[in-house]
Amino acid sequence: MLKNLDPALNADVLHALRSMGHGDTLVIADTNFPSDSIARQTILGRGLRIDNVTAARAMKAILSVFPLDTPLQPSVGRMEIMGEPNTIPPIQSEVQAEIDAAEGNSSPMYGIERFAFYEKAKQAYCVITTGETRFYGCFILTKGVIPPKE
Repeated sequence: MLKNLDPALNADVLHALRSMGHGDTLVIADTNFPSDSIARQTILGRGLRIDNVTAARAMKAILSVFPLDTPLQPSVGRMEIMGEPNTIPPIQSEVQAEIDAAEGNSSPMYGIERFAFYEKAKQAYCVITTGETRFYGCFILTKGVIPPKE
């Protein structure tokens, strides 16, 4: 254990998050997402895991150290429900609450059609699979910057 770090963040995940730069993207995936095959096509080239936690819990842990690009644009995409792109299931509402809490204001997610999501995921820096078993618990985050201290 380390002080001031969420215990859900393991060494592999922390290394990937630290290695990413401004504008890089990462995928938080549920257990049904084809994580292994998609992750092989990412920059990191292998999948990462935050096991035994929901997508919302993983999002909270990641956002405790990961700056979003929200001042410039919507920075978290959600996989849309097929045929119901505007429907927000409970898992996505829970994740939205974690995003808003981390950002200190409303930072709405944008929708990505399911098959477009798979294609965008292949271009991500990495895929982090959670223990989330509910459908549509998949998200793409864009990394922002940390401004210098004056």
